[in-house]
Amino acid sequence: MNKPSRDMIQKLKVIIPALAVVVLSGCQASGDNPGLEYAPQMYHSVPYEPLTQIKDESAGSWLSNREDGKGEFFNSNVNNEYLQNVRQPVEGTVRRTNNDMLPYRLGKDDIEAAALNENPFDASPEIIAEGKRLYSQFCQHCHGATGKGDGKAGIAYAGVPAYSAPAQANLSQGHIFHVITYGIRRMGAHGSQISADKRWKIARYVQTLQQ
Repeated sequence: MNKPSRDMIQKLKVIIPALAVVVLSGCQASGDNPGLEYAPQMYHSVPYEPLTQIKDESAGSWLSNREDGKGEFFNSNVNNEYLQNVRQPVEGTVRRTNNDMLPYRLGKDDIEAAALNENPFDASPEIIAEGKRLYSQFCQHCHGATGKGDGKAGIAYAGVPAYSAPAQANLSQGHIFHVITYGIRRMGAHGSQISADKRWKIARYVQTLQQ
């Protein structure tokens, strides 16, 4: 067997380090690139994840070495007859919003108590701008762009009051929020369509139309 030539040795000295750099660079993770996964079971969690639902037991089988023999990406709850991961919350659990608001507990007829509630959002330009955007989506078709009750749907139904009318101009933020939530007279309830945060922001914008 012939010994490698000096030129071949010199080329290998260049090629091998370069190849090592290329291979090792694939291990680096940055941004959305997770890099190469040499031990996928160390990266992918087997515990149930409520926000994903992969029922295909063979999903990811090409890189799996799970002890149960299922694919690496299978993550459904095998102990649930419907393979569901999401479970009912503990009894008595109270949901809070991102702004730490508790659920709205007042009933439809508690409008006088509702009027005493204060808006948790300040009348800042940012909140009013967001309230205006939401108003244009959910309210403008009836109440009109300037709150005069002259929206296309409002004209068709008739009787939509202007926010600047004497009976409306002094309504509190709590009152407006309550009416958006439960509706009043011809106005339907919007509590199920619009989150509490958004209802308060709309109320802030309506306050500018009252003026």
